[in-house]
Amino acid sequence: MMEKIKKIRELTGAGVVDIKKALDEALGDENKAIQILRKKGLEKAGKKADRETKEGTIGVYLHSNGKIVSVVKLYCETDFVAKNEEFLGLAKDLAMQVAAMNPKAIRPEDISQKEVDEQKENWLEELKKENKPEELKQKIIKGKEDKFRKERALLSQAFVKNPEITVEDYIKEKIAKIGENIQVGEFFKAQL
Repeated sequence: MMEKIKKIRELTGAGVVDIKKALDEALGDENKAIQILRKKGLEKAGKKADRETKEGTIGVYLHSNGKIVSVVKLYCETDFVAKNEEFLGLAKDLAMQVAAMNPKAIRPEDISQKEVDEQKENWLEELKKENKPEELKQKIIKGKEDKFRKERALLSQAFVKNPEITVEDYIKEKIAKIGENIQVGEFFKAQL
């Protein structure tokens, strides 16, 4: 039992008592226990979402080839957390995400309508070749638009270090662990 607790603690950063409760609830299944802990962490993060973020740090990632750099502004509530190793690590992870996945906006709804409209033209051209009812074509276009927005928005992208979760889920896990609201500000990527 202690080995499972230790392993889950390394993966999630959750407290021993919380891990033990989650393992009991999951009847000893490690994966289910991790899911339970994540769900509880997301609930905690939701309660902190309205709190003001005035402090923070800038995360920087420079790729090993020296030809890609990315910068992310990451905000928190206090200067104490802004200096916390966990928070600084999150900022670096997010900068690496930007370098690897090249998001265009923070949230899916922030993707420009112009960019979406340009893609819609391509999708409509593709669908002209298929003999499908107009109503079905519109549903397909809507699905493609949702996917397009999610793939280009930082928070809805699969996290590069753990593709089973989104960047937003990863941030919420950190919010639950650190105990403060965390918000992503601007980000930037430059490449040779």
